[in-house]
Amino acid sequence: MTSYPNLLSPLDLGHVTLPNRVIMGSMHTGLEETKDWARVAEFYVARARGGAGLMVTGGMAPNREGGVFPGAAGLFTDEDIANHATVTDAVHDAGGRIAMQILHAGRYAYGPECVAPSPIKSPISPFTPTELDEAGIEKQIADIVTAAARARQAGYDGVEIMGSEGYFINQFLVTHTNKRTDRWGGPYENRMRLPVEVVRRVRDAVGDDFIVIYRLSMIDLLPEGSTFDEVVQLARAVEAAGADIINTGIGWHEARVPTIVTSVPRAGFAWVTKKLMGKVGVPVVTSNRINTPEVAEELLADGCADLISMARPFLADADFVAKAEAGRAETIAPCIACNQACLDHTFSGKISTCLVNPQACHETELVITPTQQAKRIGIVGAGPAGLSAAMTAAQRGHDVTLFDREPRIGGQLNMARAIPGKEEFDGLVDWYQTMLADHGVTLRLGQAVEPGGLVDFDEVVVATGVLPRDPGIPGQDRPNVLSYVDVLKNRAPVGRRVAIVGAGGIGFDVAEFLVHEGDSPTENLAEWKAEWGVGDPADARGGLAPEGPQPAPPARQVTLLQRKAERPGKRLGKTTGWIHRLSLRMKQVEMLSGVTYHGIDEEGLHITLGEDAAEGRCLQVDTIVLCAGQLSDRRLAEALEARGTAPHVIGGADVAAELDAKRAIDQGTRLAATL
Repeated sequence: MTSYPNLLSPLDLGHVTLPNRVIMGSMHTGLEETKDWARVAEFYVARARGGAGLMVTGGMAPNREGGVFPGAAGLFTDEDIANHATVTDAVHDAGGRIAMQILHAGRYAYGPECVAPSPIKSPISPFTPTELDEAGIEKQIADIVTAAARARQAGYDGVEIMGSEGYFINQFLVTHTNKRTDRWGGPYENRMRLPVEVVRRVRDAVGDDFIVIYRLSMIDLLPEGSTFDEVVQLARAVEAAGADIINTGIGWHEARVPTIVTSVPRAGFAWVTKKLMGKVGVPVVTSNRINTPEVAEELLADGCADLISMARPFLADADFVAKAEAGRAETIAPCIACNQACLDHTFSGKISTCLVNPQACHETELVITPTQQAKRIGIVGAGPAGLSAAMTAAQRGHDVTLFDREPRIGGQLNMARAIPGKEEFDGLVDWYQTMLADHGVTLRLGQAVEPGGLVDFDEVVVATGVLPRDPGIPGQDRPNVLSYVDVLKNRAPVGRRVAIVGAGGIGFDVAEFLVHEGDSPTENLAEWKAEWGVGDPADARGGLAPEGPQPAPPARQVTLLQRKAERPGKRLGKTTGWIHRLSLRMKQVEMLSGVTYHGIDEEGLHITLGEDAAEGRCLQVDTIVLCAGQLSDRRLAEALEARGTAPHVIGGADVAAELDAKRAIDQGTRLAATL
């Protein structure tokens, strides 16, 4: 008997039956743009073998002007159709099903040829779109329909029409971006004409035995967005026009509300989808921040949806469904919604992958195979680099012993998991614990290891991490001066007025930790919605609460300082930095840059700002927390080298960048794959 009877039950769509209720949601990985079609195929085949009921590709452009960026992949030629057929044939041979998403970016297209219903520039693009005339609108519809027909020729099982997240079709729906006065603008019946016409013509072009999904923005999260009555009206219209499935989109890309990062509560928007249930006759899909089979099963049992869309969890683990079916859910590599290797890569023009699973999108290049010669491998340091190396080496058949002076595994991850909004790191550490046991890694915790204790190993890996950098501020030895380790790991008491020296990732994390008190909003959906001003679209247009964000008062008065004369937080994640900065601003954190530190005494922290040393200032604070960067802890590596042993050095011990688990896990995995 399965633990997930709803999740694993089939769904009959009439012309095809899906084996379960799991959709691998659309992700733009950048793989199609490489034109390495064997690589693209292997990415999807791995997830087909892993049990996804239906996969949806990343967005394919219907024409050049609609591409998210110049050169974006699409189905423009017979050669494109043949290349995509390589993928669909491989997926079908693996027993899978795959639909192609058609995505017209509209004013979000990052190029001068972008088009839109009205010539209103997006805040996330420098290009003002060209306003389409009647003939231009007809061309866009025709191109979308042609893309759908070509998808069928290429062997896809269906298409998903991207009508959410603020892209082209969504731009016609709301007065925020549609100022037209012709038959494509004005009253909602006119503004919804384009999506309905697209669905109707796509259905006519592809026939009845082809899946047509419409991705509908259930909550826009921006001013002048759709009301819920309009959402229902559109859902019924696209159903009547021929959609088989309605998928859930949440928030426009320009919205100032987080929707998929780790600080968003799990299934934080499923309540919006649930409001549509019973109002249409086709299956409805819920999405966003659903990352375990338990959460997915609960949503289905609670009547929130008919299907569950999970995108990034299939980057973290291609075998998500297969492991759930086998009763091995605890071995599913968890998506922690960090964005570091997926969306940050996408929006930086890099191939997407996964912090937790560096093989994602690199299946043909990072190959992990059984070793031909088992070795005894000693790994020192049970942080992310050491954990990934130990797990991968043991998986390949090596005899692995993992040492750490701490009594538990995790290293720097244990400090990350203390931050409100980073509770997903708890599951990541638990998963590593499970996988180490699963692969037979010997643990030696709570004891320091000396070079002499490593002589019997064939290979030694040093993953000893980092040490806090000394900022050299006069008076920093005073008892009210703490390091970030004292605060996050040792939970040293901190006063009500705090200065944080260093505004990198650690400084922001410490500030987040100190301004919160009590339960994390990530663990309390009502509190999180109030904090970010999320309302019910049935009551407030666009789903923005009229009173705006209502964060809880800060637990402490915090000042965040940095030496660099640039905006604090500038170097944080491309898709998450704005959230961290806005979150701290809502907690009234003062952020200062271009700071020179002159000393600490009984009055407080003495600083000057900028180049004018005459503008001195004393921050009268109770506690000063030092987050001034890190240095590699190479003491063990150097001692081994002095004895004639050449260790492999990885993670923070190799490069003391910010707490970069992405690099550490990738490095550990790649090393272990070659040992």
